[in-house]
Amino acid sequence: MAFELPKLPYAYDALEPHIDARTMEIHHTKHHAGYTNNLNNAIAGTDLDGKSIEDILTNLDMNNMAVRNNGGGFYNHTLYWEVMKPEDKGYLSGELKDAIIAEFGSVDAFKDAFAKAAATRFGSGWAWLCVHKGGKVDICSTPNQDNPLMPGVGCGGTPILGIDVWEHAYYLHYQNRRPDYINAFFNVINWNEVEKRYAESK
Repeated sequence: MAFELPKLPYAYDALEPHIDARTMEIHHTKHHAGYTNNLNNAIAGTDLDGKSIEDILTNLDMNNMAVRNNGGGFYNHTLYWEVMKPEDKGYLSGELKDAIIAEFGSVDAFKDAFAKAAATRFGSGWAWLCVHKGGKVDICSTPNQDNPLMPGVGCGGTPILGIDVWEHAYYLHYQNRRPDYINAFFNVINWNEVEKRYAESK
């Protein structure tokens, strides 16, 4: 059973002015589509064929670079699209907000820590908000298309929020101003989706 490129839950221009339509279209139809096709090619005819992406990544042979890079790229981007939404649709609340305040002291302190993890990731990669069993949350970052589900990345738990800091995610609009893109991302977080993922994963 081959993986399919997921449809976006909104139009390519829905996140403007924070993330421009051209970037969204290229990111989805070229980059994410490429990871999807390459993942399917990498697992075809192997014992990974037919398994869920979560199962594949959790039990991954980290030396299998084709599955590591493309499986990570498929999973990471699928989460990325789903944890964003047009501006002013939902806000941080409930148990997730309580967990964030318990861990970081305040919502603003969480945003500062998340932005720092994203801004200081050298080269290409991701920053994540993760939840552990019991409900504790933390922030980490991973290089390239690695993610916290993979073994031995030094970043545990289940990712419930992720920001792509590869240049293809922001360069058309922000050029080398990664911090501006990170700050803009906070305007389009789908907190209802992130809170749902928190509840399901804790």
